[in-house]
Amino acid sequence: MELRQLRYFLTVAEELHFGRAAERLHIVQSAVSQQLRRLERELGAQLFVRSTRVVQLTEAGHRLLPYAREMLALQAHAREAIDELRAEHAATVRLGTSSGLGARLDAVLTAFTRRTAHAPLELVTGSTEERLAQVRAGDLDAALLRGERADPGLEFLPLWQDALMAALPAGHELAARETVALAQLTELPLRLSPRSRNPALHDLVMRSCRAAGYTPVLGPEFTNDQDTLAAIGYGKPSWTVFYAPHADQLPVPGVVFRPLSDPAPVMRTYLAVRNGPPRAALRALIEACHEADEVARA
Repeated sequence: MELRQLRYFLTVAEELHFGRAAERLHIVQSAVSQQLRRLERELGAQLFVRSTRVVQLTEAGHRLLPYAREMLALQAHAREAIDELRAEHAATVRLGTSSGLGARLDAVLTAFTRRTAHAPLELVTGSTEERLAQVRAGDLDAALLRGERADPGLEFLPLWQDALMAALPAGHELAARETVALAQLTELPLRLSPRSRNPALHDLVMRSCRAAGYTPVLGPEFTNDQDTLAAIGYGKPSWTVFYAPHADQLPVPGVVFRPLSDPAPVMRTYLAVRNGPPRAALRALIEACHEADEVARA
C-alpha cells in the first residue's frame, strides 16, 4: 500500500468522480484508475462501485476512508516537522564572543560547522554586559563569557577552564624559569584592567596574589594587547596576565609567557543562553562548545 494510492483513493472518495479527481491530482484519469485497481487487488476488496453515471464507496471503501485520512495527515505532519528542522538549521546563529579565546574559538567553529554546515554563524563583539543584554533581548542566541554570573532570565552553561599565564619582560630573571610562582612577582608592578572593565579577571588575579601572601603593586592599567605588551617588553619592568589559549597566539618580541603557580589561577568560560529549550542550530552550537572542551582536555 503506497501513500500515493491512498491520496488517489481519498481524492476520488471526496469527488465521487474519476475525471474531477484526476484534474485535482493533475494527472490523467487512467493513472488514477490503474493505481486504485492495484490498491483493491492488494487489499482484496473493492473500494468503489463504478458505473457510467455514478461512483460510490463500498463498505470496504468506507472502512478505509478514516485510515487513509489519518495516514495522509501523518505524512503532512512529518513533512512539516522536517521543514521546520531545515529552517532552524538554516537560520543564522549569532554568538557573542569574548576576547582572548584564541584556539578555543577555532575549535568551537570547527565543531559547529561539522554539525550543521547549512547554518551561518555570525560572531558579535562587545562588552560582557552588552552581550548579556543582547542575549536577554533575543538579539544574540548565545554569548561566551568568563567568570560565574547570576541572571534569572539566562542560563549559564559551564564550559572549559583556562589557566592564566604571566607576561614578563624577556630580559627579566624570572623569564628563565619554566613556571613562575606568584610570590616571586611581589616587587614587579602588575598591569591589570580596572575592575569596572573586567571584574571576573581582576578579582581572580587579586585573590590569587593574596593567596600567595601579598597584595600586588599596581602599575599602569592594561589598555590593549599591543600597547601593554610593548610596554612590558621595552619599558620599565612590569607584568600582566593572559589566558593560555590567547598567549599561545601572541609571539611578541621582548616578552615571554610563563605558567603561574602557588596558586595556579584558572578561569572558567560559560555559554550564556536564554532559558528554555534551544532551537536545533543553537543546540548544535552548545554541543560544539562541549566538544571543544573535551578535545582540549584530551
